[in-house]
Amino acid sequence: MCGRYALTADSDEVYEFMNALGEGAFPARYNIAPTQPILIVVSSERRQPGSNLPERQAALARWGFLPGWVKDPKDFPLLFNARAETAIGKASFRAAMRHRRVLVPASGFYEWRRPPKESDAKPQAYWVRPKRGGIIAFAGLMETWSSADGSEVDTAAIMTTKANKTMRQIHERMPVVIQPEDFERWLECKTQEPREVAHLMQPVEEDFFEAVPVSDLVNKVSNMGPELQKPVPVAEPVEPFAAKAKADSRQMSLF
Repeated sequence: MCGRYALTADSDEVYEFMNALGEGAFPARYNIAPTQPILIVVSSERRQPGSNLPERQAALARWGFLPGWVKDPKDFPLLFNARAETAIGKASFRAAMRHRRVLVPASGFYEWRRPPKESDAKPQAYWVRPKRGGIIAFAGLMETWSSADGSEVDTAAIMTTKANKTMRQIHERMPVVIQPEDFERWLECKTQEPREVAHLMQPVEEDFFEAVPVSDLVNKVSNMGPELQKPVPVAEPVEPFAAKAKADSRQMSLF
């Protein structure tokens, strides 16, 4: 799953990395959450052969995918992720997989390691970033949703895949990362059908990311500063039998 991420690079760096035409500067964002506007990158329709314009266009979309056939968003679940294994055939994402694939620039993402249910330990948050640093691009899908009154809103989802061995220690899912050399193929929906880019939706190599334990400040959307990425010591996991003994001890103290 990918429910929080960050984009803290300078806007000019992002546009250069993505070879995209942007619409002005934007601030560093350390805690991007679903329903918020996110930066996406699409193929530029204005670029002509031989043109000096960037190959791609940056735009904003609501993080929370809405298929065009949805009548009332209140009656539809919040789709901020799309599973790579099923998106090609799923009704919600089928059209976008064929016609509206996008890239989502990021500096990294947050994930939580959940303790066993029988443990009373708290989930541990991690800031997951590329070891080499810099900017990465998640695979994404976009859909323009139209309301009954004719207003439109661009919406998007980030694609996820099964976690690689390294990330599996924290969570079973991870975002799909598209490498720069594959940007054009992923975005080229006119000639590249979903089955022809399916191999791009695989987990990245084992040593691509590093996971830094951070505090639970990231749990609150209102926390938006760089302190969210400050490393913290990891608490020792509570073994199930130890958690049970602790619970039994508390129960006995009531009598």
